[in-house]
Amino acid sequence: MDRNGSQKTHTFHIHGMHCNACILMTESELKDLPNVTSAKSSLKNHSVEIVGDFGNKTPEQIVEELTIPLKSHGYTVSIEKQQHVAKWSDFKVALPIAVGFAVLFIILQKLGIVNLVNSENITYGTVFMIGIIASLSTCMAVVGGLVLSMSATFAKEGERVRPQLMFHIGRIVSFFILGGVIGMIGSAFTLNTSATFILSLIIGIVMLILGINLLGVFPWAKKLQPSIPKFIAKHAHGVSKLNHSVTPLLLGVATFFLPCGFTQSMQIFTLSTGNFLQGGLTMLSFALGTLPVLALVSFSSFSIKDSSKKGIFFKSAGLIVIMFALFNLLNSLVVIGFLPPIFNF
Repeated sequence: MDRNGSQKTHTFHIHGMHCNACILMTESELKDLPNVTSAKSSLKNHSVEIVGDFGNKTPEQIVEELTIPLKSHGYTVSIEKQQHVAKWSDFKVALPIAVGFAVLFIILQKLGIVNLVNSENITYGTVFMIGIIASLSTCMAVVGGLVLSMSATFAKEGERVRPQLMFHIGRIVSFFILGGVIGMIGSAFTLNTSATFILSLIIGIVMLILGINLLGVFPWAKKLQPSIPKFIAKHAHGVSKLNHSVTPLLLGVATFFLPCGFTQSMQIFTLSTGNFLQGGLTMLSFALGTLPVLALVSFSSFSIKDSSKKGIFFKSAGLIVIMFALFNLLNSLVVIGFLPPIFNF
């Protein structure tokens, strides 16, 4: 189909998309190509519609060109739709790992370090653990992609360390402040038992969907994953393309608004704290949990998405997240008296 003379529309398939953050990442990277006028990705069909002028290049050559900027983020473009592979064999390793984490969490629960079984009083230790799991997820990988994109921009000017430090400082400080603001907003509402139950139920359902998605065996679950309005996320993602001394700081702030389900579930819980300090410390704990892996991504070429063991990573994390979700859902029913206390460790 011709548009404006030599402009043509091509539709290709993208392998490696997991969530709405992937839509932003793929569209942003492809739009930066000189031959591309517009790019529109679809999570539903795992496809991308490209409008551009590629001259006399064959579809195979175009696909190869489009894959170059996406490959480092874990995506590949193809003419034919690639079949989804569940890799059930990964569960042989992932299941024991998840069980080990469950035992560890129970021990930490007994010691009072984390609180998995009381949905009204989730401790900062628990939120920190969720942050660690989030940093290993496919959704959080988009933040790592932004960091790498920003790094490439500043590396051309010989700056490597300062932008990374500014990004992480901006992320940690903004998560505390914005988390506090959400907590203050929550204080304007009186959360009775029913409201607390509804919030806990929403958090549990969001976490359950995230966990199922991480398993990588049920493609239909991707359609259920919630996200913030796309125009907000696009602006947040676009910050990484700016080349300004304060850009890394702004990008750190912008990650608060990216479509990561883990971040959003913690933001919902923060609303229930009804307190600036509690809300701020909750989101700070989450940000600190994501820090080790994101820092590793920042200062190295480390990427779980490129690892040969990524299936085991994601399935282990998915099982652990599902465990968190089920604990939260069951204890939400305990709060309203529908079930008797189930977990008394």
